[in-house]
Amino acid sequence: MKIVAAIPARGGSVGLPGKNIRPLNGIPLVGRTVRAALGSRFISDVFVSSDSEQILSVAHKYGAIGFQRPDELSGPTASSESALIHLLRNEPTLLEGPPDILVFLQCTAPFTLAHHVDHVVEALLSEDATSAISVVDDHGFYWEVDEHGAGVGLNHDPSLPRIRRQDISSRYRENGAVYAMRVPEFLETENRYCGKTILVPLDSTWIEIDTSQDWDIAEAFIKTAPFTGAINMDAIASIKALVSSFEGVHTDNSVFVSVDGNETIRCNRSDEMGLNHLIGRGTDLLMLEREHSPFAAARARKLGMEFRSHPSDKKAALDEWRLAKRLEWGEIAFIGEDISDLPAMLACGLSAAPRSAQAEVKAQADVVLERSGGQGAVREFCDLLISRKSLGN
Repeated sequence: MKIVAAIPARGGSVGLPGKNIRPLNGIPLVGRTVRAALGSRFISDVFVSSDSEQILSVAHKYGAIGFQRPDELSGPTASSESALIHLLRNEPTLLEGPPDILVFLQCTAPFTLAHHVDHVVEALLSEDATSAISVVDDHGFYWEVDEHGAGVGLNHDPSLPRIRRQDISSRYRENGAVYAMRVPEFLETENRYCGKTILVPLDSTWIEIDTSQDWDIAEAFIKTAPFTGAINMDAIASIKALVSSFEGVHTDNSVFVSVDGNETIRCNRSDEMGLNHLIGRGTDLLMLEREHSPFAAARARKLGMEFRSHPSDKKAALDEWRLAKRLEWGEIAFIGEDISDLPAMLACGLSAAPRSAQAEVKAQADVVLERSGGQGAVREFCDLLISRKSLGN
């Protein structure tokens, strides 16, 4: 069975111009959506439909296949269905054969994760449905106005004693995140709700970004909510070692020079506490650099980390250390900041980048941290590993 994902992303936005490529915690909305789709165990390819070359360029960087949407399907009144139908009927070369199921994702739902996509597809298949949509529970009190202008309770009787919110019958609200449709039925009806449609409640949020106020809410949520990155529990449970670069991760890349030419750097003491917690849990630690920096070597000794360097191939140096430690690649987590870190990062089972990392690195990392290098990014990742391991136990 062939299952692909499609993400319509217009360049124009009335409520919030440029929102699809606007970074939320360092990752553009379209990038977040592409990552969620690519992380699904069901989806083979991810397509992004847009009238904007800039959006298509960003989507390509995150691993999607982009294609230009016709002008007549690019206006503010164009439906999402029209873009999906255009892909299915007019892009056979891209699709390499018609898919059986199309998963439709929206950039406006920034907290969609890979396992959300999997849940919707699994429900569609197990329930023998023709379409499935992601929803969240909504236990609110609903009213409507009658012909006399009076309020009428829809899911409660206001003339009776007030009932508890948790006793209200379950209602579900679309969160605008994931839609899955069997392709033949979708093309026949040209409607995402084709045939038997089932609701799939998710452990997700109701936040959809259409206005600047929505964006403010999303930014506030991402700073206070539990971890919402595209990472699965199996990956964290397997981690036995943490590897990090020094410059840009333990530091903010600043150098302080005295009048006599001596240089000093600044590190964050909270990183030391985070690494101590991992050491106490038996985690192997390595600091990996391109050059044998005396600053990095000294800091590694202070932190209880081994230190290695390689002028051109960090992955080779890491592989040598990995074999000596009898570790599998999937058992290593890597925090990197520079393009030179990418080969090693991509080989490891889990990767992270500080908020201040280069864009190309953040695009490939499993986790983009809230904190920047030298400002507690290492501590943040240590805390994440420890807390999620505890949740998984």
